[in-house]
Amino acid sequence: MAQIAVLGAGSWGIAVSTLLEGNGHRVRMWEFDSDEMNALRTRREHKAKLPGIRIPDEIKITDSLESALSGTEMLVLALPSHTVRQVVKKVGQIGLGEPVVVNLAKGIENDTLLRMSEVLKQELPQALHDKITTLSGPSHAEEVARKVPTTVVVAGFNEDVAREVQSAFMSPQFRVYTNSDLVGVELGGSLKNIIAIASGICDGMGLGDNSKGALLSRGLAEIIRLGERLGAKRETFAGLSGLGDLVTTCISKFSRNRFVGEEIGKGRSLKEVQSGMAMVAEGIKTARSAFQLSSKYEVEMPITQQVHQVLFENKDPRVAMNELMTRDPKSEIWS
Repeated sequence: MAQIAVLGAGSWGIAVSTLLEGNGHRVRMWEFDSDEMNALRTRREHKAKLPGIRIPDEIKITDSLESALSGTEMLVLALPSHTVRQVVKKVGQIGLGEPVVVNLAKGIENDTLLRMSEVLKQELPQALHDKITTLSGPSHAEEVARKVPTTVVVAGFNEDVAREVQSAFMSPQFRVYTNSDLVGVELGGSLKNIIAIASGICDGMGLGDNSKGALLSRGLAEIIRLGERLGAKRETFAGLSGLGDLVTTCISKFSRNRFVGEEIGKGRSLKEVQSGMAMVAEGIKTARSAFQLSSKYEVEMPITQQVHQVLFENKDPRVAMNELMTRDPKSEIWS
């Protein structure tokens, strides 16, 4: 069994740490905030983010990166995407061996427009580049922690490394597939959050099942368009990190992105919604990056464009919906 460092002690970090410890691994979980770390050590529970889930005593909790990383054979990044670079920069400055790296963040970095594996390659030593992977798919922390059957996919640069991650994470309740399409897996997991915000807006506005079905299918279409333009394989988006994660995030009560959209659809501002949230909705920042990518590569993404305008330009969601519905007529498929 492996020595594993999990960086991040939010809901996902706790769920994954518990999963890995249950698989027999030795786990150290890092929490950057000393007060939060001490509270987790004492209570063995995060009442705000993952109530009712006890952190096993065998999981060591620390606020020291050096301690968390000492002797680690697998490094798991359970961090919000916008913090990945700053944390991994510190990791890269600490003397590491050559652990397998597992990214769990679903996002595209603002300004650089880089996927998480690209950020990791910039900040980690060259010797680790071949060991970078991303694990993604329909996997809400609340359900993983409660051992609800879950299936995900791991993608990377090296098949043997991906299989190592697969072996470490696999359990009777957590099934892992491998995939060689790292670009597609990362884009699918990131871009679906934007569609989930749109899905929540539909719910907040009181729209129906017809609207939701159209949104998901046309949202998937624009995810595929951008994905193929950036080198992803079309079939990846029919899989777990594409359609599977899209549907789950757009309908789930646990989805932070859907929640943000729902509150905006009810008339609240983005600032009001975010001020009351304990956790991060990745789709907000990703909407900026995706909009910029669609402009840079001249890819038509009308839903992403409208979500961007609703979030950052104070556009009325009803106006956005009307503009989507009254676009020029097009063919879906014609051959």
